[in-house]
Amino acid sequence: MSDMDAHLLIVDDDERIRTLLQKFLMRNGFLVTAARDAAHARRILSGLDFDLIVLDVMMPGEDGLELTKSLRETRAVPILLLTAKGDTGNRIEGLEAGADDYLAKPFEPKELLLRINAILRRMPDAPADQATPKVLGLGGIRYDMERGEMWQGEDLVRLTATEMQLMKIFSAECNAPISRAKLVEELGRDRGQAQERAVDVQITRLRRKIEEDPKQPRYLQTVRGAGYMLAPD
Repeated sequence: MSDMDAHLLIVDDDERIRTLLQKFLMRNGFLVTAARDAAHARRILSGLDFDLIVLDVMMPGEDGLELTKSLRETRAVPILLLTAKGDTGNRIEGLEAGADDYLAKPFEPKELLLRINAILRRMPDAPADQATPKVLGLGGIRYDMERGEMWQGEDLVRLTATEMQLMKIFSAECNAPISRAKLVEELGRDRGQAQERAVDVQITRLRRKIEEDPKQPRYLQTVRGAGYMLAPD
């Protein structure tokens, strides 16, 4: 995906911040729509699709975490959370809700821009030739490597942008362990233990979509001292 083609939705109850973000991101080539709260965002989303949502956590009424959880039931659009709470526990809570990344307030606008671009780069491009897809079998799950799609029977399994990128990373190195540090690097995140713990959360979420028993994974395995490994049929 070309970042310059992306349509973003900004959701923040602070009018000043919302307006500043909208103007800044539009100056940097994005098409930007803004919503004042979760209810407003839902009305917009009922008629439009977006490439990424920038969502404030602390909002009156339905907050950003609740909206993220709800959207994840039907949508795979990438979500970047803005939060005034910067400790690791709150960040993990956001990732568990289904967010792809988070940014603690106050932040530099340039950092927001970098994170948005990093997320959009992780979105898979549509393949030019889809005639002979390479498919991995994961029990009752099929993963199409070329399309970046996961299927259960005739049903498409919805993946977040981060889950798509993880599957792309693992499927490129099947049956070989990949360290948490390498996964952090491949995902375009800053290095550190907090980010490695965030990867663990993403792995847990992905296992729920792949494994019959996520607590005893057969396909997305933990390799002691080495990281994680995808072991297809």
